[in-house]
Amino acid sequence: MAVLRSFIFNLAFYGYGTINAILMLGTLLLPRSYTVGGLRHWAESIFWSLEKFVGLRYEIRGAENLPDGPAIFASKHQSAWDTGFFFLISGDPAYVLKKELLKIPLFGWYIARVDMIAVDRKAGASAMKKLVKDSANAVKQGRNVIIFPEGTRTEPGEHTIYHPGVAAIDKAVDAPVIPVALNSGLFWGPKRFIKRPGVVTVEFLPALPKGLRSRDLMQQLEEAIETASNRLKEEGETQLLPPQD
Repeated sequence: MAVLRSFIFNLAFYGYGTINAILMLGTLLLPRSYTVGGLRHWAESIFWSLEKFVGLRYEIRGAENLPDGPAIFASKHQSAWDTGFFFLISGDPAYVLKKELLKIPLFGWYIARVDMIAVDRKAGASAMKKLVKDSANAVKQGRNVIIFPEGTRTEPGEHTIYHPGVAAIDKAVDAPVIPVALNSGLFWGPKRFIKRPGVVTVEFLPALPKGLRSRDLMQQLEEAIETASNRLKEEGETQLLPPQD
């Protein structure tokens, strides 16, 4: 059953995604809000399809930790699921992403049009300066900045090096840093065809204190995200049925 459900979802995901990407071409000639709306609709269609065909829903914890104004959301990254989620809670998010994504036909055009924060990882110090500048501009526009500190997807229960970009942004931008833990990889694993039913939990943790030294901020960020994500992993595993695929 998991294979069939996943096949139907993937058919909808790629099929409707392609159609939507073509239909969105006209938004490139219109104000950027139209492209933002198209991307948000695309994200909503993915989550609708996941619930309808796979039986995968989500819940949010820690909503009381969400500020009234823009914030820097530093999130665990386990799945492609994560990249759509923040469109649901933030109408016009500014994702920090690798510059190579801009080269993808159609998709790259759209993320460039809506002013995502594209970083050239090979550019060294100049890349960090651009990251800080673009993040500050996004916050001034009232947008939330979404950054995955590890820079790549990891399996549930695993983690890799946390990069210092969050600390650089924190020093230069007047917005709180909100750690985000999740367990999405249990249900939609990195590069996996099978999507499993259940409830993805996303937890917004308390904002980190302002004025921390970079090393201390990164240490507290990593501890907060990893501790909570490991706890959510253990909770999420109770939902999983024995593999039948």
